Amino acid sequence: MPDPTSQSNYTQIATSHLSLEWNVNYSRRFIAGSATHTLIARQDGVNEVVFDTAHLDIESVQVEGEHAKYALKGEHEVMGSALHIDLPKTLVSGSSISIHISYKTTKDCTALQWLEKEQTQGQIFPFLFSQCQPIYARSLAPVQDTPSVKLTYSAKVTSVLPVLLSAKRVSPPSDGPAHGGKVIGVDEVTYVYDQPVPIPSYLIAIAAGNVRYRPFPVVDGKDWTSGVWAEPELMTAAYWEFSEDTTKFLAAEEKIVGSYRFGVYDLLVLPPSFPYGGMENPCLSFVAPTLLAGDRSLVDVVIHELTHSYFGNGITHVDATHFWLNEGWTTYMERLLQRLLHSEAHRGLSCIIGARSLDEALEQFIDIPRYQRLIIDFAYGENPDFAYSRVPYEKGSNLILHIERVIGGLDVFLPYVRDYVDTFMGQSITTEQWKSHLYTYYRNHGGDEKIQALDSIDWNAWFYGEGLALPVKMEYDMTLAKEANQLAERWDASRAISDITKLEFQSSDIDVMDAKQKVVFLERLQTFSCLPSAHLFHLDELYKLSSTLSAELRLRFYQLVLPDSTSAAAKHFAPQAALWVVGNDGTGVIKGRMKFCRPVFRAIYKVDAQLAISTFKKSEEMFHPIAKKLIEKDLDLA
Repeated sequence: MPDPTSQSNYTQIATSHLSLEWNVNYSRRFIAGSATHTLIARQDGVNEVVFDTAHLDIESVQVEGEHAKYALKGEHEVMGSALHIDLPKTLVSGSSISIHISYKTTKDCTALQWLEKEQTQGQIFPFLFSQCQPIYARSLAPVQDTPSVKLTYSAKVTSVLPVLLSAKRVSPPSDGPAHGGKVIGVDEVTYVYDQPVPIPSYLIAIAAGNVRYRPFPVVDGKDWTSGVWAEPELMTAAYWEFSEDTTKFLAAEEKIVGSYRFGVYDLLVLPPSFPYGGMENPCLSFVAPTLLAGDRSLVDVVIHELTHSYFGNGITHVDATHFWLNEGWTTYMERLLQRLLHSEAHRGLSCIIGARSLDEALEQFIDIPRYQRLIIDFAYGENPDFAYSRVPYEKGSNLILHIERVIGGLDVFLPYVRDYVDTFMGQSITTEQWKSHLYTYYRNHGGDEKIQALDSIDWNAWFYGEGLALPVKMEYDMTLAKEANQLAERWDASRAISDITKLEFQSSDIDVMDAKQKVVFLERLQTFSCLPSAHLFHLDELYKLSSTLSAELRLRFYQLVLPDSTSAAAKHFAPQAALWVVGNDGTGVIKGRMKFCRPVFRAIYKVDAQLAISTFKKSEEMFHPIAKKLIEKDLDLA
């Protein structure tokens, strides 16, 4: 079946290379230029090309250098408008053709967020960044916006601010003077990039702002480089946070799944309105500033994003129905690396935290049970963002962990993982192709015994099961979680003591815990009925959770104190949470990452709907367009 979110005719003819020429206009907030496609016919009798577009101003089209007839058709609320271009001749399978489209983006471009200088760390220059996953590349350029199509791309981008793309920089050099030695904010510089590895359109990315580069130490024997981009004000913190582990993670991953193909692995620390913890754009992972915890406790996100170089960017899902292949595999591998670099207990702790997030996601979709499935058969034109949650990450990774255990452990499973990568690298595949390869591999490497083990898995329940539980009860190493759980259980038992002064808790209770153990403590507390308000006030007084700078802990604290909407604690902390989520708490930093802003807004909404709505309305333009749209849905505004 064709991709249900694309109107393009990619099954008939598909782009093999895209050449972009852009000029970035910061004052009027648009990108103007051209997209030149080299396309190859996939069947005989092709007489038109259809591209996906959304909110683009198409100025002209040329086919093989000659002006061509075109039309925008089929405007759709989710999929945008289809750009139909007539071909001067009918193509046969295997033949190629070049199409040049001049256009510019518009104010309704979903892929781009334009930030005022006040929204940046330095507050001197504006900032621009893109987010094209899952279906927003069509608002950045006319493309066949489906992961079924993989293309190489090159770009020339003219800008008065430094420009970064999800590709290898050709000029000016990354390690040379910023902005090629020209005056930032005044002089135009043309940045040249090339991406020789075929990628899906959702991985085309741009960022522009007052950023600098600092390379990480070169790893012996590696031909790839790695470093970090950030605003000057954040560079010291960003380099410290990521320099110790990033190259170590990538080198460890190569030992499991093979050579890194993209040549460059850099990180870009974005302004706080970035809606995700990270985005796996090739050569340049975007990461949220909330990862700068000062203790390297959140670098797992970097493991996740670089792992996408193999699972997602390398082996890609054919469409949103099979999105779990990207995120389930990546989450499994992220935790596997934690085991190999640290211990099984560290993998277990991460799984425990993930299990809690899965519970919340499944509960969120109690009224839309098909979004609880691993494989979601999206209707034509359905927005896959509405189903976005931790389900594909957690249910998917648990399925793969379950296979690892059923098949005989890591010694038996890791050779299969390597073969999976070798077999499908560079392709876009379905769940059925993945499963068929799994069976073929173990039929050849274990015979009937391994096939019987695989047959013991209830595949239908994993793929299409709904409800609040996994098909099997998963057990994880509890070593690092034990202390956190015991503290939570002590607090739960303390509700019987109404006199707070008689409680024996101390502020030092959590001092010996690392950041993840503290998360487990708070999440374990959430599994019990709400503590009395007096206890919650006392807990906060001891552990200073309502003032912690850790967004991960602050999120869990608000999720702990806000559910009982009529309690004194909920009424007290809801206004504070509202100030925190939009940055009116003295920091000036909004919590644009959807992991934080969406659940906090939902929690405030249950306590005081008007407070949630008015807080959001006053600051809605500070949020990324994707986050804004989904928060509106959460608050029943859309």
